[in-house]
Amino acid sequence: MTPPHQDAEDDGARIIGRGPVALPSSPRAEEWPPLHEGGSAHLPPSGTGATGSSSPQPTGSADSDASGPQPAPRMIWGHSTPGLHTIGVWTERVPGRGEDAEPLLAYHLTTHRGLIGVFDGSGGSGSSPAWQAPDGEQRTGAWVGARVARLAVDCWFQEVTTTGEAAGAENLKGYLDFFHERAPQRHSKIVGKMRRQLPTTLAAIEFSLPPEGQLEGLALWAGDSRAYLLDPEAGLQVLTRDHTEVSDALELLRSDPPMTNTVCADRDFYVQEHSFKFPLPCVLLTATDGFFGYVHTPADFENALLSTLRHANCETEWAELIRRSVQGYTADDASLGLIALGYKDFTRLRDAFAARQEFIAGFCRKDRPTHTDPASAVRAWQDDTWHGYRTGYETYLPAPQEERA
Repeated sequence: MTPPHQDAEDDGARIIGRGPVALPSSPRAEEWPPLHEGGSAHLPPSGTGATGSSSPQPTGSADSDASGPQPAPRMIWGHSTPGLHTIGVWTERVPGRGEDAEPLLAYHLTTHRGLIGVFDGSGGSGSSPAWQAPDGEQRTGAWVGARVARLAVDCWFQEVTTTGEAAGAENLKGYLDFFHERAPQRHSKIVGKMRRQLPTTLAAIEFSLPPEGQLEGLALWAGDSRAYLLDPEAGLQVLTRDHTEVSDALELLRSDPPMTNTVCADRDFYVQEHSFKFPLPCVLLTATDGFFGYVHTPADFENALLSTLRHANCETEWAELIRRSVQGYTADDASLGLIALGYKDFTRLRDAFAARQEFIAGFCRKDRPTHTDPASAVRAWQDDTWHGYRTGYETYLPAPQEERA
C-alpha cells in the first residue's frame, strides 16, 4: 500500500459529494468550502456557511438552545445532476452519543468511478473512552473507530481512483491498518473476548461506469452493516452477508446475534468483497442496522424507502422523509448512503419505482397483525411474509466466507 496523498485534489481529481471527514471530531460547517466549479465539491456537515444545491439540510442541531431539551442531531444530504442522484441520512439516537460516522458519498467525474459507504461504531465492545476533544468531550473507541474507518475508506477511494491502484478488500484493509496505527486510542485495563480497540462495522460499494454502460461494482464489508441493490422490478436485494453466526435476515431481527468479524485496531479482521455487474439505470445503497434492524419483517425496510420516495419531489425531500421514517421506528443511530445512476431526473427515478412501491406497500399491509394480537400471530405473519420475500431479496446474497478473525 502506498501512503495516502496529502492533497486530495492531485492530478485534477474532481470528486463530488464526498461529505465531511470527521476525525477526530466533526468540524463546524463553516470550516468546509462551498460547492465550486472546476474542482472538488465537498458537502459540509450542516447548513451554516454552506452554499450550492448539494449542501446538506440540517433538521436538528446539537448547537441549539442549551437551556432546553436537546433534539437528536440528524443531517441529510442531497445532490442531483442528470444521470446521477445521491442522498445521505445520518441520525443520532442520543444527542452527542451517536457512534455512526457520517455516510460517505463520492463520485469521480473524470473516471466515472464512485463510492458509497457507512460505518457503525460498535458501542458494546468499544465503549471505553479513546479520545478527548478540545472542549473536554470524551469520545469512545467505537466513535473514533467509525471515523477512522471512514477516513481510511475515503483516502483509499481517492488513491485507487487517481493513481490506478487495484481496488479490492486486501488493499482496503491495508489502508484501515495504516490509519489504525496512527489513530487515538487508549488501552483499557478491562480485557475480554468481546473487548475491542476502535471497533466498527463497514459497508461500502465501489463502482465504475465503463463506456458500454453497464455498471461494474464491488461490495466491501466487515460486520453487520449492509449494501443493497434497489431494483424497480425485484425490489431490495442484499449484496452482503452479515458476519454473524446467523445469516437468515428474519432470524437476525429476532435474535440480534454478536458479530464474528468487525474492523478493529487490536485484533485480526478481514474485509469481504463481492463483485457484480448491473445494467443501467441502477440504484445502490448502504445502511447501518439502525435502518433495517428494528423493522418487523425484512420487507419493511424496502417499504420505508419506496413509500418516502413516492411523496418526495427531489433528493433532499426524499432524504428528509427517510430521516423522519427511521427516527419513528429505530432504537439506534442510523446512517444511509444511496446513489441512483442512469435516471435523467428525479421524477423519472420516482416514477420507475411507482409500481413496485404499490406492490410492496400492499405486501407489507396484508394480514399485518396489530399490537393486540398474540405473539404467535405476529411470528406466523413474519414467517409468511419472509417466505414470500426471501427469494428476491437473496438473489445476490454472497456465499459464506470462512470466519478468519
